[in-house]
Amino acid sequence: MSDQPRVEIYTKEDCPYCEKAKDLFDAKGIEYEEYNVTGDDELFDEMVERADGRQTAPEVFIDDELIGGWDDTSALNETGELDEKLGIADDGADDAVEHRKLVIAGTGIAGLTAAIYAARSNNDPLVIEGDEPGGQLTLTTDVENYPGFPEGIGGPELINNMKEQARKFGSDLINGVIERVDDSSRPYRVELKNGDVYTADAVIAASGASARTLGVPGEDELMGYGVSTCATCDGAFFRGEEMLVVGGGDAAMEEADFLTKFASKVYIAHRREEFRAEDYWVDRIQEKVDEGEVEILKNTELVGIEGSAEDGVDEATLVEHPEGHPSEKRDDPETEEYTMDVGAVFLAIGHTPNTEYLEGTDVEMDDAGYIKTEGGKGGGQTRTGVPGIFGAGDVVDYHYQQAVTAAGMGCKAALDADDYLETLGSAGAEASADAAVEADD
Repeated sequence: MSDQPRVEIYTKEDCPYCEKAKDLFDAKGIEYEEYNVTGDDELFDEMVERADGRQTAPEVFIDDELIGGWDDTSALNETGELDEKLGIADDGADDAVEHRKLVIAGTGIAGLTAAIYAARSNNDPLVIEGDEPGGQLTLTTDVENYPGFPEGIGGPELINNMKEQARKFGSDLINGVIERVDDSSRPYRVELKNGDVYTADAVIAASGASARTLGVPGEDELMGYGVSTCATCDGAFFRGEEMLVVGGGDAAMEEADFLTKFASKVYIAHRREEFRAEDYWVDRIQEKVDEGEVEILKNTELVGIEGSAEDGVDEATLVEHPEGHPSEKRDDPETEEYTMDVGAVFLAIGHTPNTEYLEGTDVEMDDAGYIKTEGGKGGGQTRTGVPGIFGAGDVVDYHYQQAVTAAGMGCKAALDADDYLETLGSAGAEASADAAVEADD
């Protein structure tokens, strides 16, 4: 290993993105030095200084060069630049084509359930992890409503157990992000961003969804410097600060509840009067309100964030209107605009389906990018309009978005794909028999 570059990763406890970074280097067989900054102020200050003021984990360095956090590291991995920096790039990767019966996009709960069922059906699935290995569940500290775990289970633990189960039955899991799927010929061509190419008889799109951002002034500049989409990743870095959570669904409530462990006070800004979160979370947050740990700002929207990379977030600008959606009513006399001193802003405003790689295909999607599947009763519910391409999980489901429903859809997709592959096999056998008969004539 003497020729290997020196890899250093600053991490913290209960940090799912830190685990993703370590898993990535482990999968590549790359050794690294890990520095856990939790409870170590001196090491934390060292990380911040080396990372140009960033106060989030992980922070990755290769030969003293700042690579950045998980997003930066993952982006370099997608293009193959990370392998170049590590000295393990394969110059022949662009020409390599491997055929698989089934390719599954995504290692969230839908993709992994599909992998388990597909492997048990001897369909030799290749599972491509995507830019968020493990999906949204890896950002959840406690999963309390997944059947079979009366005491709850950590999201990362559940995903890791499912990965182990998928591998046990014969699934191959690889790091990579799909750039595009070419459905113009059979077998389908699956091209990864790092240049690797696979062909597949069938594809299951289970690539999940990514956290949305608002696009307000200051958001991009301060992302990683006090603005975050993951409370479990970054909340502890702002201990003792007042914090703002934006959103009104289950994710926002869960983020706010988690942040009460660290914040002097948590504010929840929601653009409507009523929350979309389930009653369990609304009731739980109300308890925090009654205890003075949380304050709810209804009919309120975030419109700007002030701060700097050196000092982090200083204040947030909000607008409020009694009828909700105040950013659309900035000129209304009833709209009030004000600033609030907060040390961190956490965005929990929903997700966008990761379906860009299907845009050049005949797979039909709605205006938001969700895949349209056959649905209904009986078999084939996960079929798209393209034979052999199936959809499961958050790329299809914009309504329920629960771990257990994603698992169910992953199971259905694997069974539908198995039926399709058997049909292909039967057609191939018939073609061979016909060819044999013609040869005897």
